[in-house]
Amino acid sequence: MKICVLVKEVPDAAVEKRINATTGRLDRSGEKNLNPFDTHAIEAAMQLKEGGALAVDEVVAVTMGPESAVRALTKAVSLGADRSVHLTDEALAGSDVNGTGYALAKVLESESPDLVLLGQQSDDGECYTIGAVVADHLGMPSLTQVIKIDVQDGGLRCERQAEYGYDTVQVELPAVISVGDAINEPRYPSLKAIMGAKKKPLDAKSAAAVGIEADRVGYDNARAHCTDFAAPPAKSAGQIIEDEDTNETVEKIVAWLDERKLLA
Repeated sequence: MKICVLVKEVPDAAVEKRINATTGRLDRSGEKNLNPFDTHAIEAAMQLKEGGALAVDEVVAVTMGPESAVRALTKAVSLGADRSVHLTDEALAGSDVNGTGYALAKVLESESPDLVLLGQQSDDGECYTIGAVVADHLGMPSLTQVIKIDVQDGGLRCERQAEYGYDTVQVELPAVISVGDAINEPRYPSLKAIMGAKKKPLDAKSAAAVGIEADRVGYDNARAHCTDFAAPPAKSAGQIIEDEDTNETVEKIVAWLDERKLLA
């Protein structure tokens, strides 16, 4: 059995997110890292492999991105993936969710996985939909917001978050599952795993190598473009009330709340 985990290189959380005024796309210069939500997907794959209820032969990390995305794959391998696949091609730059999902599905077709796992969202785009798009192209069932996975009756019994509580769903394999960050606590890579990550197999693929049609990917063929954007308004400084006189302080707080009609 093979598990593929979709991962993504994103700007580091400490980097201020900006839109490139020339391209209309996210400015991806500066420090980058493995999408933190994807570390939960890797951990879920490792727990399935180590649990013994499924005969998992290998866990494969898959990404689409520029040359620098290799670092995200290296991190994924240090967390337990056996090898990695890097789809990289200038023709893919600027693809929207639809194009990205299509391109990733073509890579996955060449791997023929029994299960595809990914984080519920990316730390940059936060669209939540890439798993469903990939599943649609692959013709596989899709589950999102999954916070628990158990092996049962030859398939997976999953618990997923919903607006009204939780859903419990039995899904047959192959399937695409987006996991939430409540599903587990990702492990820390050991020094040995970090040192050995660069030695594990990494397969770089071009768009043509996996049969991607050029007119379905890239910025020019994207169905969604950013046409206008502006920075959010700066927040005004908060009011600080020092407690020199408790009664006076309480009166000021009550008056502040009353002015904003926050008191019942």
